Amino acid sequence: MQHLIRTDDFSIKEIEELFEDARKFSDGKFYRILQDKIIITLFFENSTRTRSSFEIAAKRLGAEMVHLDLTKSSTKKGETLVDTAMNLDVMNPHAIVVRHQNSGVPKILSNHTKASIINAGDGAHSHPTQALLDLFTLKEHFGDVRGKKIAIVGDIKNSRVANSNIELLCRFGMEVILVAPPHFLPKTTLRTTHFLNEIVDEVDVIMSLRTQTERHSSQSYASLKDYASDFCITTELIGDRDIILLHPGPVHRNIDICDALLADERCKVLQQVTNGVSIRMAVLKKLIHDN
Repeated sequence: MQHLIRTDDFSIKEIEELFEDARKFSDGKFYRILQDKIIITLFFENSTRTRSSFEIAAKRLGAEMVHLDLTKSSTKKGETLVDTAMNLDVMNPHAIVVRHQNSGVPKILSNHTKASIINAGDGAHSHPTQALLDLFTLKEHFGDVRGKKIAIVGDIKNSRVANSNIELLCRFGMEVILVAPPHFLPKTTLRTTHFLNEIVDEVDVIMSLRTQTERHSSQSYASLKDYASDFCITTELIGDRDIILLHPGPVHRNIDICDALLADERCKVLQQVTNGVSIRMAVLKKLIHDN
């Protein structure tokens, strides 16, 4: 049984095949190839885009969705996560989509299930389908992304989106530059800077990240307004440059990206959301139908 825990669980060839399916699924039609299949969503963290995207993807493929209400689940009664997963697994679902605030949970659960485990985000570790839809969005715009430069800006140290994108985009030949205040930067061999002005003339893409205040300790910025004064992507910064803007959402308006740029045609945030459904359809097809 194949799982999707990290982006490197799929080879380049497998990812290109995923993208071929995603292009077909982007027509918005129903492809009921997963009729009589059951998918469980197990979200221990709040989510709007990711959960609804998986659910819409599954329904377009004809699958039945079961969402576990974790406010009423047995984990509230002391049952371990592994026991929860094993009990769900013997009901014979075909896939379990897991989101958890702690890194490593989807990987642990994958060792105890016959169903495919799909990581919908775990702590600050990984968010593979987000990185896949980001790369797909870039490839649909540029064609070949090899040699393109992307700046990832913001709370990189706490970002599972950044982790997954760094692995995936580098593997597809992009140069990744990290832009953040010192306490938001991880230990890395990648090029880093604390100043947007240093890289804005050379990059093809800027990916802004949400500032995750829930993961911060006292060393963070005094306020989001202070952070925005240094790292908000603004029209003054971008000007008329041919730069594509990405963001995994939810966007803190005028903190991550200014209102004017969110409405600019160079901003692909809503296209990312659209592509997310197609990519997740392709992932579900691969793990349930093709295996």
